[in-house]
Amino acid sequence: MASCSSLVLVAVILLLSTNTRGVFSSYGEKEVLSLKKLQWSQRSSKTSFLSQKSRTENGATILEMRHRDCFSGIISDWNQRLQNWLQADRIRVKSIQAQIKILASGKTEAHSQTRIPIASGVNLHTLNYIVPVTVGGRNMTVIVDTGSDLTWVQCQPCKLCYNQPEPIFDPSLSSSYHSIPCKSSACQSLQFATGNSGLCGGDAGTCKYDVSYGDGSYTRGVLGSDRLILGTIPVENFVFGCGRNNRGLFGAASGLMGLGRSDLSLISQTSDVFGGVFSYCLPTTDVGSSGSLILGGDASVYKNSTPFSYTRMVPNPQLVTFYFLNLTGITVGGVATQAPSFGKAGILIDSGTVITRLPPSIYEAVKTEFLKQFSGYPTAPSFSILDTCFNLSSYDEVDVPTVKMQFEGDAELTVDVTGIVYIAKSDASQVCLALASLTFEDEIGIIGNYQQKNTRVIYDTKESKLGFAKESCSFY
Repeated sequence: MASCSSLVLVAVILLLSTNTRGVFSSYGEKEVLSLKKLQWSQRSSKTSFLSQKSRTENGATILEMRHRDCFSGIISDWNQRLQNWLQADRIRVKSIQAQIKILASGKTEAHSQTRIPIASGVNLHTLNYIVPVTVGGRNMTVIVDTGSDLTWVQCQPCKLCYNQPEPIFDPSLSSSYHSIPCKSSACQSLQFATGNSGLCGGDAGTCKYDVSYGDGSYTRGVLGSDRLILGTIPVENFVFGCGRNNRGLFGAASGLMGLGRSDLSLISQTSDVFGGVFSYCLPTTDVGSSGSLILGGDASVYKNSTPFSYTRMVPNPQLVTFYFLNLTGITVGGVATQAPSFGKAGILIDSGTVITRLPPSIYEAVKTEFLKQFSGYPTAPSFSILDTCFNLSSYDEVDVPTVKMQFEGDAELTVDVTGIVYIAKSDASQVCLALASLTFEDEIGIIGNYQQKNTRVIYDTKESKLGFAKESCSFY
């Protein structure tokens, strides 16, 4: 029989272990999450926008992808920044849902305040990603957005432009720039791509565009074409928006790259070059971390650590510019959750939305199972859109239940451990389950970029399929 002193020693060891590692249930698949590494207050960067790189390898163009806040320098109030990200994300999702309802109703007119946010929510510094490109011989960085179609950059002469570190593009200095006339097919494509038809009048019939969204931010200008260089691959006569009146804090990027599915999107305009295939690996928000946007489908350039699993893109005749998938299940810690909405409605995948939104029945099932397995931790108040939060001020690391999303065709997205919880305080003393519920069961779910980190996501628009594989994101 063990002595009393031995039992006391064992009890002390267990208590010490609990204070640093946490109390957790004994079942389910879990991953260790170091809270110290997630402390935002320790992060700062003086990286230059122009330091981003690109290369061509085996016929594919690889653009270095970085989190926008890698270029923000020292941030004085990280707690406010963390709150702002979610506030802006709420605006974006509200705008997307409103636009979906309008398109689904078959109405051709829509008020400007219900437009999908062309700026991807970066007006309040949301978690977005940028890549380097060259337009008309000028190097610049643009935000990547699969939820938008029109690519645009700020242009001279500028009536109202926000501050950006790079020189604003001046089309008069580019011998390859041409304005797009009103009667062109490109101008007529604006209605489908942006929800607003091209505007004509004055200016020798040059096609004008106007894209705005819910919080009052917008980009307005003229449609033009120029030589676009992606890595080392030139794309002649690329049609884009030359923004001369732009309002909103777009993270100091020069503009936006639209990776949607309309005729004006970059993917459609470069389909002869890259075959309608692109992929990305979104890096974490750690200082110095980088990922990649790869244009072209040569699998030899991928660095995935698990095999790809593919699911079909679900067609939606009324919402053809979005990428829809059929979500059939979600497991938490290896336990399958049950909800009536699985397999019933499409869920869209979006690089511009931050936090994944789920129909209420699915969210409640996932939340309930997560709480069963992530037990023993003190609860904390809700944080903006996140209602399942914990006080981890006494812990150095915790064991977090795995979260995996299943799709039609046995495809699976394994959420990186850093994408399962959201840091609600800069010192990582409070975290929340990084998923949110939609208001109504019939709203469209969205897979956000926070749950796509450290995953290679392949979009094959020709074969109408999308694939997932684990990858430790790095440009190099």
